[in-house]
Amino acid sequence: MATPVTPPRGMRDFLPADKASREHALAVIRRSFAAHGFDEIETPVMEDAARLHSGLGGDNEKLAFAVMKRGLQPADASAAAASGDLLALADLGLRFDLTVPLARFYATHRAELPTVFRSIQIAPVWRAERPQKGRYRQFVQCDIDIIGESGLLAEIELITATAAALDALGLTGCSIRINDRRILAALLAHWQVAPELNERALIVIDKLDKIGVDGVVTELAGLGIPTEGIAETLTVIADAGWTAAEPTPPAWLDTDAYADLLALRAAMPGVRLVFDPTLVRGMGYYTGTIFEISHPDLGYSLGGGGRYDGMIGRFLGTDVPACGFSIGFERIVDLLGADPATTENAVVLVYDKGTEPARLVALKRTLVDQGLRVRLEQRTKNVKALLERAAGAGYGRYAFVGAAALGVADLDFRPLGG
Repeated sequence: MATPVTPPRGMRDFLPADKASREHALAVIRRSFAAHGFDEIETPVMEDAARLHSGLGGDNEKLAFAVMKRGLQPADASAAAASGDLLALADLGLRFDLTVPLARFYATHRAELPTVFRSIQIAPVWRAERPQKGRYRQFVQCDIDIIGESGLLAEIELITATAAALDALGLTGCSIRINDRRILAALLAHWQVAPELNERALIVIDKLDKIGVDGVVTELAGLGIPTEGIAETLTVIADAGWTAAEPTPPAWLDTDAYADLLALRAAMPGVRLVFDPTLVRGMGYYTGTIFEISHPDLGYSLGGGGRYDGMIGRFLGTDVPACGFSIGFERIVDLLGADPATTENAVVLVYDKGTEPARLVALKRTLVDQGLRVRLEQRTKNVKALLERAAGAGYGRYAFVGAAALGVADLDFRPLGG
């Protein structure tokens, strides 16, 4: 039996129709982001290994693919194994997100960029994930970031631009859950969590929607955290929403951070913002506002982001405010069908063997000049299968080229896939 020939695990091939759908969605996202004043940049697929493992990427650093140094000898491998530092064999790595490369890009080109820089990055990233539905080892991220703006204007622009992109894609029913790291810090302080356990506690809280209140309490107790009152607080705040501070602010709420979130909500009346004080976002580099895209039919987010004011300072030695929003492209494109306009404008001309090539090319040229995408297909015995393949490839109409078809007006186009 022949061995199956498949892509590497967690990576995918895309057939023509899938590729066309992806490119259409990417074009819509690019146009929408650009309309809001963001400029597209491009960074290398690899960065220095030390930079990718500098503590900026949170748990994703553990999922980075390392690129081995050139000219390694067996003794190098033995020394690395003996020291327990296998990363000593690598000097580069594939990027696991687009935020760390952006921070490096800004540090490199700061003198050439405006004081407030609004960037678009749309590119593949790689993580050594355990592949599962909606989670791959190679996937595309669509990021917009604003560097140099410390006020709420950055969050407003990012959320507005992202909501506009979702609308342009035709995704309805989406909402954006929002929280602030300062509120989470106040919550942990209210629970008397030791500061050195904060990040581990947040990782547990981030699993609330998966393991429930009892699961969170159990795991926090396993960390040695006193859990008295935690279950009650979680139960109350999980559904509190924008009424969390009514009639009076509770002890766990950072009122300054909550006031900022209220200001964001007031500035974007057309965007459905949902206050969720249990929203964590797993990346440790977030310093303020955090947000995620939710869809009522899905149990996972369609993207997210937040403010990460401390990251770029790691490269420059001086802090620069920064905030970003990333659309989870792979999850979103799975919700979209083929672009109807693209399909309608793609046609197939089915001809008999012996038809003069010059006549076929003339017909094709005329249709292409009219803005259509045209494929020539020789008639086969199984015409039905031929047409089904064409429909699967994203073509919307077909016509038979008979002996009397001397011009485009003589063609009788019919729908495909109906």
